[in-house]
Amino acid sequence: MRPIDAGIKSISSDTKKPVLPFTPNARYVRVPQAYLDKLDVRRYSESTISVYTHFFREYMRYFYNRPLDSIKKEEIQTYLLHLIKTRNISASTQNQIINAIKFYYEQVKGLDRTFYFIERPRKEKKLPMVLSQEEVMRLLRATHNLKHKAMLGLIYSAGLRVGELISLELVDIDSDRMVIYVRGGKGKKDRTTLLSSKILVLLRTYFKRYRPVKWLFEGPDHSQYSQSSLRKIFIRSKAKAGIYKKLTLHCLRHSFATHLLENGTNLRYIQELLGHNSSKTTEIYTHVTLAGMKNVQSPLDQLTDV
Repeated sequence: MRPIDAGIKSISSDTKKPVLPFTPNARYVRVPQAYLDKLDVRRYSESTISVYTHFFREYMRYFYNRPLDSIKKEEIQTYLLHLIKTRNISASTQNQIINAIKFYYEQVKGLDRTFYFIERPRKEKKLPMVLSQEEVMRLLRATHNLKHKAMLGLIYSAGLRVGELISLELVDIDSDRMVIYVRGGKGKKDRTTLLSSKILVLLRTYFKRYRPVKWLFEGPDHSQYSQSSLRKIFIRSKAKAGIYKKLTLHCLRHSFATHLLENGTNLRYIQELLGHNSSKTTEIYTHVTLAGMKNVQSPLDQLTDV
């Protein structure tokens, strides 16, 4: 493996007692230690553990002073309906809440899945929001801080998730093979993805100035960079670039896949680069690509007098 620069370290969630009303600021309840231990044993990611414990704690607050094992399926359905009506939670959030609850009864208590069933919401079919290549260029040009530009540019150029980016270590950048090693991505899977030659130049400049020790991008005292800080950087750069679409940082990964598809890259290769289990997940980008649509003319444009 060739180092990034010569002489520099390689960058490489039966009782008739009435349910208490839901109060978000109810007294603190402690998630059972067995719940936390099981999450650790199953080696769930930190983000998943955080989501599960948050939603299960809210569930416990709703049924405060009720033994968890006494709560019936119908009562949980009522709880979910309450959240839908009062908080207008999305289908994805509802699924996360269901997963957090099911984890306790099925994984911690060992109850059979058929014993505890909650009807899942119909999955929302939303298309990913993407930037045009010109907008990506404006975004990066508007990001003047070298470290910030390198982070945003790397997400776009390699199709990384936010958590994958901040988990990169110096040794994960292979400038000899021009690949990036993504270790323990979503689903605890390892994969390789592209190392852009332009990003490599930017990383070398960044490395000489910042001298990271372990993580490719580090916060104070060489700690791992935070996801929240990176999201704030994206929001600021988007505003500076005059991009007013409602986008999240994840749109850079969506844009990576869409632009590859528009440039003629085989869908199977894109699936591998993104780390998708199923090609059906990757196929969603065929609905947002402009390739093929450029030759299609609106019937209005064929009218002579409008």
